[in-house]
Amino acid sequence: MNITASTARYEAWLRQELGDELVQADLDRKHARMAEAPFPFLRATYWRWAETILDCCPSLAKAETVLAVGDIHLENFGTWRDADGRLVWGINDYDEAAEMPWPLDLVRLGASGVLAGAKARDLADALLEGYAAGLAAPGPKVMDQQAGKLRDAVLANPGEPGEGFWQGLRAKLKSAGGKPGARWVAALQAALPPGAEIVRLARRTAGTGSLGRPRWVALAEWRGALVAREAKAMVASGWVLPPGRGHRAIRSQEAATSAFRVPDPWYAVANHIAVRRLSPSNRKIEVAKDPKLLLAPAMLAAMGHELASLHRASSPAKPLAKALAALPDDWLKRAAEAAAAMTERDYQAWRKARG
Repeated sequence: MNITASTARYEAWLRQELGDELVQADLDRKHARMAEAPFPFLRATYWRWAETILDCCPSLAKAETVLAVGDIHLENFGTWRDADGRLVWGINDYDEAAEMPWPLDLVRLGASGVLAGAKARDLADALLEGYAAGLAAPGPKVMDQQAGKLRDAVLANPGEPGEGFWQGLRAKLKSAGGKPGARWVAALQAALPPGAEIVRLARRTAGTGSLGRPRWVALAEWRGALVAREAKAMVASGWVLPPGRGHRAIRSQEAATSAFRVPDPWYAVANHIAVRRLSPSNRKIEVAKDPKLLLAPAMLAAMGHELASLHRASSPAKPLAKALAALPDDWLKRAAEAAAAMTERDYQAWRKARG
């Protein structure tokens, strides 16, 4: 099936899942993003990856399954504050979490790096170094107590200061339209601190792969300052849509709160809605803004460690370490290059089909 037919089939399923809540304007925006470059195409088309990756890398199909991220890529990492106020860095999007062969997260992360311009050999070496270390000693990256290059890199790139963040959010919400239904209002209100007074409810456009799903934001005043919460529609992972891949339960909450992680206490999934906090502390590092930072060996090793920590929560260390050691030295380099080439072909076909 070509990329045009695959997209039409997936979006027909998505429309069936969301009904009249599907946001067509955001879906059109997604189509445009898919035509921009191979990296945003990869981000926008996880369902396509799920359809084709085992044809591209058939030798990985029989690897042990773990609860994996699925839609992992360079921009799927960020920061948040934990329940004790500590700044934590790690994977921050679990929309496509599902059980799948453990190498696939590494291959997709590697492919995203190749598409962003990294050398496949250096990329693979750094990811595997971090992954092996994570299998041996899984755990979170708490920036307040983390020494070394990762902490320096994250804290040296704080993004917008607090006032800039809130000004930007208010401006975006002011120009946004729409009126959320009762279930969205209830989800947002429940996620706010007791006594918070909502001053603005508006639709929000964000992300790439999730474009088309409704997102609503509540901006509220609470004890002299602003707080914000976002609610986003959740659907089954694209991984489980092909026949024979298990049930279609949403596994995002399970992945986000797994054994070796420090969860974001404001992230919760219920009734097919994911709610999270928006704040200057909740941010990600983007390829376009900081390619050198995201492709630095220390950052890539930390990403590999983070993936291993997630995988370890659903599988003992010894089987995964043994399976990793049994693979050829260049397996990830070759798989990432092949997957990137597969994505590039689909991207070119998508551009050609759009004229």
